[in-house]
Amino acid sequence: MTTYRISQLAERSGVPATTLRFYEAAGLLPADRTPSGYRVYGEDAVERLAFISSAKMLGLALEEIRELLDVREEGVCASVRARMLPLVADRITQTDGRIAELRAFSAHLAGVHADLSGPAPAGACGPDCGCTTPSTTAAGPVPVTLSPTRIEQATESWREAPVACTLGGAELGERTQQWQRLVGKAERREEIDDGLRLSLPVGAQLAGEVAALAAAEQGCCAFFDFRLHLTPTALQLEVRAPESAAGMLADLFGVPA
Repeated sequence: MTTYRISQLAERSGVPATTLRFYEAAGLLPADRTPSGYRVYGEDAVERLAFISSAKMLGLALEEIRELLDVREEGVCASVRARMLPLVADRITQTDGRIAELRAFSAHLAGVHADLSGPAPAGACGPDCGCTTPSTTAAGPVPVTLSPTRIEQATESWREAPVACTLGGAELGERTQQWQRLVGKAERREEIDDGLRLSLPVGAQLAGEVAALAAAEQGCCAFFDFRLHLTPTALQLEVRAPESAAGMLADLFGVPA
């Protein structure tokens, strides 16, 4: 019977050891202990991790994945498929809602951009110049909260989320580079409670990139809280994380840990 130490399983599966420990604590990945206390995983661990990763890519919550694994243990594929069908249907509904929110935000950005692209009035700004009350869009800032995958979660659920990332080494490195490129465009950086606020150049394309990257980040790191704000003259991204995730916040955004 093949068994794996945690370092061997991490290398074989591409899942970081920290995530393997988290999966064990969450009841997703059983492990035995050697007499000296080392973790030992069974030969089905690689296939089990593949199933977990696939389920997470569908946006399933940990408790749903745990339930699916219990059904999977029974050895009847039809039962697993029957349980997955309503879960996937629910994710389709949620995803459609998120797409609608982002499309509305994109339309707002386009309206602001169109107003600001027109001729500027002579002299100082005024109520009708378009800088503070664009004629084709709603007045004032438009907040867009990039909610967690499960839309019914409470606003502060990120504070309770486990500080663990599901990305492998290569994916994590690529994601870090993506954030660093975006952070490099910031015109201003401010520390806020639990995180920071980045002020970026206003623009529909950049706002779309920020929204897409933040949504992708929440798919693997639910402990991050992202809030995107558009004003006529700036694009602001607020990022918050629990205190225990200060190191990852620093890695991605360059803030002091």
